[in-house]
This record gives sequence, structure tokens and C-alpha cells, in this order.
Amino acid sequence: MPDNFLNLTFPTSFRAYIGRRFCRLEPYQRVPGFLEAQYVFSDTPETGRKRPDTSRHVIDLASLTQYTTSRVLMEKGCEQPWRVLEFYSGIGGMRYSLMKAGVNANVVEAFDINDTANDVYQHNFGHRPYQGNIQSLTAADLDRYNANVWLLSPPCQPYTRQGLQKQSGDARAFSFLQILELIPHTLQPPVMLLVENVVGFETSDTHGKMLEILRTSDYVTQEFILSPLQFGVPYSRPRYFCLAKRKPSTFQSQLFDNLLLRSPKPLYTNADDKVFCELDELEGSSDKLVESCQPIESFLEFKNCSDRPNFVDGTAVSTDTIRVLGKDEENGCCTSTLDQYTVPSGLIERWGSAMDIVYPDSKRCCCFTKSYYRYVKGTGSLLATGQAKIKDKASSLKEQSLRYFAPREVANLHSLPESFQFPQHINLRQRYALLGNSLSISVVAPLLRYLFAESS
Repeated sequence: MPDNFLNLTFPTSFRAYIGRRFCRLEPYQRVPGFLEAQYVFSDTPETGRKRPDTSRHVIDLASLTQYTTSRVLMEKGCEQPWRVLEFYSGIGGMRYSLMKAGVNANVVEAFDINDTANDVYQHNFGHRPYQGNIQSLTAADLDRYNANVWLLSPPCQPYTRQGLQKQSGDARAFSFLQILELIPHTLQPPVMLLVENVVGFETSDTHGKMLEILRTSDYVTQEFILSPLQFGVPYSRPRYFCLAKRKPSTFQSQLFDNLLLRSPKPLYTNADDKVFCELDELEGSSDKLVESCQPIESFLEFKNCSDRPNFVDGTAVSTDTIRVLGKDEENGCCTSTLDQYTVPSGLIERWGSAMDIVYPDSKRCCCFTKSYYRYVKGTGSLLATGQAKIKDKASSLKEQSLRYFAPREVANLHSLPESFQFPQHINLRQRYALLGNSLSISVVAPLLRYLFAESS
């Protein structure tokens, strides 16, 4: 053996010869979940071995040492944090979901091309995501992060009903496919992945290509279509999710491998954990789902300050809303902040029949899109704040004092924490757009908890 090689022996799984600059892994047996008999060649001529294309096989010694140490510690059951890459990070919904899930994981890098979204992310996490073109990343670039978990929420426009539905032919789908295609070329394929997108993605050709890449790369998948309604949140926002684990890692409930489910039941080990896990199908138990949810008023920032028991006249606001909109210092309530959220009478006259109107005691509201506050039809629910709780269908819409949900209220329905804030320079329309592109933490956190759980 050449002098410039160091022999390191790790327990039970593999032996590595690590050189001063590069290394060659010599698997004495197949290593499940780790490098899968791929080789890293030394650049020293003394080895007398043929050198392959180093663009995909060579990594530096520090990166390799950090990664192998991490893998050995995890194999031995040590509490080594998972290293996570957050693709299409937006305002940080995936990262907040990781925090909510309580898993031992660190986001080592986030990626997003949207400058405004990155301003919000940096404001809340103190780190600015990588803002270059994701398509320019190589397998070697990804290996340098030594990450073992990838979280991805790629653009949904290629798959929405309102869009052109060009699927993989849409330029906005290219970067996602590019990242997936890098997996077989990385020295450190992720152990786990989570992909989020709109309902409709599951019937796209992009979905087919994703599954083909994952399964040929030794991943087992479990797919879900879930809504916050199934987790007690009065918010109808069904989304598609794919969880993937690289063999020999397995899910807690292997019965559902390679299936698409519409129930959160596999996410709970005990039936008592959530009453909502008993509601299997979105379509089959919609009334029971809605009844299990909290009322919308639990998520409002403009609380009831009126003594009239039959009316809701929102005036009180949270500290965060006051900071953005202005405060009446005499009584601690906003006296004019609701004005900008009031729906103009002209819009009511023109689009009243197309509006989805909810009340503070309602237990369901429609999905807020990035076009909320710009358009009325199909972009999200409006709140009736001045209508008697006994709703009369014949009553005039103008009498119901319709208003838009405030951005903080939309954030609440997305289950973003109270600590989440927008920087002052982000205007109202930008806030709605960013929230419309975000995800539901009440759904993603249990999925991540399930994904990271060890099989029994």
C-alpha cells in the first residue's frame, strides 16, 4: 500500500483508504445506504490504478471525512444531526416544518431564485439562500454539502388547472428534473427526500419521470394527497407529497410502500394521537372533516371587540399587525387598519356571485393563492365581519362588511409560527404572493416526523 494512504477501519460496514488529498473506498462488503460500492480514486500515480472521470467521483478529504463520520455515528445510533438541503425554499415553510416536527436536523443550505422570498427567509433565519440558477448545480456541488436529506417544493405552475399544463415541457419544471437526474451521479445520494406540489402533479409526466429515477436509484416511496382539514385546520389546501427513502432504510408502515394515499393514518403510531387520522378519505368524510376543525376565528388577528353577541366587528390586532399597519395608542386597537382590507363595493357588484364568503365561526375556507388581493375569483375566501351569525341568504353582500384576510391571518392558516415576520419593505401584494406560494406546516411537519422515524 502506498505511504500516502491511511487505513481507517469502521465497524461492520466498510473499510476506507483515505489519502492525503483524495481517497478510494474499498468496500469489503456492500454498504447499504452508503456510497453503494462507488469509488473515489486517488490522484497519485503510485497507486498504479486507472483513474475514472473525476468530475463525478472525486471529493476532497475534509468532505469525505465529515460525511463518513456522520454515517458511522448514525449507524451506531449516535445523535448526529441530519444534514438537509432545502430546494425552492421560498419563505421557509420546509424549515419551519422541520422545526415543528422536532427532528434532529440542520438545514445546511437553502436554494431559491426569488429575491423577495430570500429577503423574508434571511429576515427570519439569518441566512440568505443560494440565489443562483439551480440548473447550474452539479453532482460535485451537491456532494460538497455532505447532505443526507433533500426537501423540494418545485414550481407548481406546470401542473395547475389554470395553467397551460405543459408538465415537463414547461421551462419551470426543468430545474426539478435536473436535480433528480443528478442523484445517480452523486457520491452521497440523499437517504431521504420529500417532494411537495399541487394536486395534479401525480398525473403528470414529471411525476412519472420522478418515480422512475427514484426507483432505479434504490428508493422506496410513499405518496400522499393531504389537506390541512385533516389536521384540524379550517383550511382547504390539498397538496401532493412524495416521501422517499433509500434502501435499506424503510418506513415505519411498509404496508403503504409505493402507494398513493389520501389519509394521514400512517403518520400516527397510536390511534389516540389524532382524531383526524380516523378520517380516511377527503371525499368520503368531508362533513366530519370540517366538524373536526377549529373555527376560523381562532386564526384571526382582528378579534371581536364588540359586546354585541350576534355580530363580529373586528378591531383588535396583534403586535405584528400593529407594527405593519399602525396603532391607536389610546386603546390598543386599530381604528383604521381594516380599511385596506375592505372589499370595494364595485368588486362586490361585479363578482359577488363568484366570491367564497366565510364567517368567523365557519370551519372551512378556500385555498389562498398568490393572486389573492389582486383578484377575487378563485383566489381565496373573503371574511364577513358585520353580518349576523344567523346568515340570511337573501341579505345583501354589502351588508356583510366583507374584507380580505390579513397576511398574518393567512400565515396563521398556513400554521407559520408567531415569530414569523415580513421585513418592512415587503409590500402587501408581495406578502400575499409569497404566502400563496408557501406550504402548510400543519401537514408537512407530521410528514417529516414520519419520514425521519426509524422503522420498528
